Amino acid sequence: MLLIAQAMRLHYLAGVNQDPQETAMAATIEVESTLTDRYQITVRETVRRALKLGKRDKIHYAIRPSGEVVLTLVEASDSDDPVLGQFLGFLADDITRHPERQQSVDAGLVQRLQSLVPGVDVHLDAVLSADDE
Repeated sequence: MLLIAQAMRLHYLAGVNQDPQETAMAATIEVESTLTDRYQITVRETVRRALKLGKRDKIHYAIRPSGEVVLTLVEASDSDDPVLGQFLGFLADDITRHPERQQSVDAGLVQRLQSLVPGVDVHLDAVLSADDE
């Protein structure tokens, strides 16, 4: 097991978010994480909430000369995947222009989709295990 001489300190600074209406942090929050054998860390719930992080979000690390690390959420943009952004824009526009084309999903289609993945048990509202977090 890899021994770490110093614990990593993650600082969320109130100054990271320049919009004063969205800045709810009155003080610095300090949280510790442990580096794994594979040099990975778990972003603690406190930090995830403070940065409003979701699964698959990207994190930007700013490492200061003092050794302090500042984490910020990388804002997703259409430039991350221009094809997907254009496609989603097309769908949104089409739904707005032609709401009459929308159809509900009937039980027959649900059964057909389920027949394509037999034995796969999916619970979209289930809490993830610690390994999946």
